[in-house]
Amino acid sequence: MEASADLSIITLAAHASAVVQIVLAILLIFSLVSWTIIFQKWFQMSRARREARNFDKRFWGGADLNKLYESATERRSSIGPQEGIFYSGMTEFLRSRASNLEARAGTFGVIDGVSRAMRARYQRELDILESGLSVLATIGSVSPYIGLFGTVWGIMDAFTGLGNLESASLAVVAPGIAEALVATAIGLFAAIPAVIGYNRFAYSLDRLSSQYESFMQEFQNILGRQA
Repeated sequence: MEASADLSIITLAAHASAVVQIVLAILLIFSLVSWTIIFQKWFQMSRARREARNFDKRFWGGADLNKLYESATERRSSIGPQEGIFYSGMTEFLRSRASNLEARAGTFGVIDGVSRAMRARYQRELDILESGLSVLATIGSVSPYIGLFGTVWGIMDAFTGLGNLESASLAVVAPGIAEALVATAIGLFAAIPAVIGYNRFAYSLDRLSSQYESFMQEFQNILGRQA
């Protein structure tokens, strides 16, 4: 077998010790999970931004609130987060007016109920958008250390094997060390996309959160004037 083939990553992984192979398997699973979450969150965040942009155009384009509410009611199982916040607030507002709560509690009591309803929906929507980010953060933080553990173990195993030889050369030492270093490389391969994905999605989530909070405040003001 040629030297280049002997030192290929697949060959090195195949000839590594059992502990290093287990470490590599764990890191590959981490990488697969990480990329799965990255693609899921990318589609989810993109959809949330697109739906918020489309709803803003309709809401601030002079559309009647009752018509917007009827449209959201018809599609309530598939509406976006911001439209869902609007739906929850409008539902509470109409329910309060229908039950004459305004006469008993006053405008402040009605708007306070609307605020609580929207805040509860807002928190549920954020929990959905935030799901999976903790997994990315965990993979990004622990993968390099798991890879380093595999490397240290592989180097220890390589030098332990050398102790049984009468003479050693670079050609004898190199394969064992190379096998061990593969674990560090795979650890970084799993960690880097996870860290980049986490930071990107955390930034997107923060912007969406600010947008939702601004909308809730403005919508409360509109309902307060109507009440």
